Amino acid sequence: MSTSTLLDGCHPGGLLCDLMVGNPRVIPTMQEVDHPQANATQECTKNLLNQIDNITTEVLLKKLLIVEQDVEVALEFLTTQEHSQPVATTNQDGLVSSFNSILRATDKLMSTLVRKVETNSSISISLETIEARVFEVGPSCSLMEIPQLDTADAKMDIDLIGISKNKMNQGHAAVAFMSYTNMSNSSLFSTTISTMKLLSTVVSATLPRTRNTSLTKPVNFTLKHTAELETSGTPSCVYWKETDWVTDGCTLIETNSTHSVCSCDHLSTFALIMQTKPSENAHLEVLSMVAQTLGLVFLVLALLTFALCRRNPRVFNTARINLCISLLLAHFLFLLTQILLQYKYLQPLKLACTVLAGVLHFLFLSAFVWMFIEALMLFIAVKNLSRPKSKQKELLKWKLLTVVGYMVALFVVGVSAGVVPQGYGSEQCWLKRDKNFIWSFLGPVSFIIASNIILFSLIAISLGYSLVRLNSNVSQIKQTRTVFFKTMAQFVILGCPWILGFFTADSKALEIIFLILISQQGTFIFIVHCVLSKEVRQEYRKLLGGFQANFSPTTITEAHTTHGGSTDLHTS
Repeated sequence: MSTSTLLDGCHPGGLLCDLMVGNPRVIPTMQEVDHPQANATQECTKNLLNQIDNITTEVLLKKLLIVEQDVEVALEFLTTQEHSQPVATTNQDGLVSSFNSILRATDKLMSTLVRKVETNSSISISLETIEARVFEVGPSCSLMEIPQLDTADAKMDIDLIGISKNKMNQGHAAVAFMSYTNMSNSSLFSTTISTMKLLSTVVSATLPRTRNTSLTKPVNFTLKHTAELETSGTPSCVYWKETDWVTDGCTLIETNSTHSVCSCDHLSTFALIMQTKPSENAHLEVLSMVAQTLGLVFLVLALLTFALCRRNPRVFNTARINLCISLLLAHFLFLLTQILLQYKYLQPLKLACTVLAGVLHFLFLSAFVWMFIEALMLFIAVKNLSRPKSKQKELLKWKLLTVVGYMVALFVVGVSAGVVPQGYGSEQCWLKRDKNFIWSFLGPVSFIIASNIILFSLIAISLGYSLVRLNSNVSQIKQTRTVFFKTMAQFVILGCPWILGFFTADSKALEIIFLILISQQGTFIFIVHCVLSKEVRQEYRKLLGGFQANFSPTTITEAHTTHGGSTDLHTS
């Protein structure tokens, strides 16, 4: 045996964990690890993790003497360190790195238990810190489905038979299911999000030594609650994605006071967490709902006003009307979705959530396209402000505008859905972040916001020059203030404040401003294009004048007198 030791000094007399060529033993023996938590050091664990991480499964398999027994010892040794090494790491990067190393090493050790059998086999490992189950099927397996893999605190349902039937797998497939029983107080949960509380054991699932690991159907995990559900919190199924716990690809389909069922479309490391809602977040939600409701009311009023003035070409604007329609439908559907999510109506309806995400994607994109068209037409109108008497040609017909306004958004959604079919339907019924799918929305929106900000700047500059050239009657102080207000309101109408959404993560004040401005586009549209419009006010006067003429006291008296006179005449 080589005298080179990687973990020399971890135990009295030295702990030999050699992975050197020619040394058949890669892990400590049972006698050497009687009390791993008490005796092992941080350096010892780090060396072992690095060596396992840098060796292939095949080489590791050859170096193990008694595979199952050695794997048990290694698992106990490594998982016991979870309370010492990761927590002892003071910075978040070191904590994440240690956690990832333990997960990779555990997965690789579990893969050594797969033996490529002809029928089927199962292996169970139960330790104080980890419970593991391995189930393997071969070409001659007669099972229609494998038994449920269960530990004391978790269960797993997977279509392993369907996976084995893949041509690349040639009838072979294996699944490893691990439940870590000592991570309930892990610092990973208290440092990533301060309002996150672990509600179950942490579980991992892999398909070791299986060529094609594509799932034939979602995998269901039944997780036993390790803490009581809080009425102010929302349980969520999360998985570990390199540096943080995320929800994309996992859905909570059932929950009660003791257990929750998570359905996931991929394999990874999973947990059930309770996302508590601080009071300030609750206030933000109320503010958001109230602001959106107010914005919806003014959008309806604006559309009714445009319908009233439909014969006036200076009021009836195709881009503006379609912008109002898109914003109305988008904000209404978004508000409805949030209410349904709050009362947990949508969580079990995965298909409905996916459809809602797609429709929201289309509506918000179409709204942004109409914002761009509105900005472009406003820029053209302001450029022609110095020639108000000349007849302006209609550059873009309303039919063409309608096609462009909606077909661009439909094209983006169609391509996105075709390239990443599973990209819709996150836990919030929005776009998933897997494969950067969220950029199918952020990309076009960023381009339009940047374009509108440039157009708005040009509009403001051009408008300033135009006001200087106009006669003194138009350039009165009151008129100038109105024009200035309309110009600033256009900044909101054209969607420019949406850019604040990229900077709200670290500022609650900025988040509040963002929520108010984006929800009040309809309010500013109504004020600028209805309340402050001379043509609209004239139409309202006509409407109110006709209303007053029909219901004025004089008209009613005359009608009553006429009716009374005719009665007297008839009586006589």
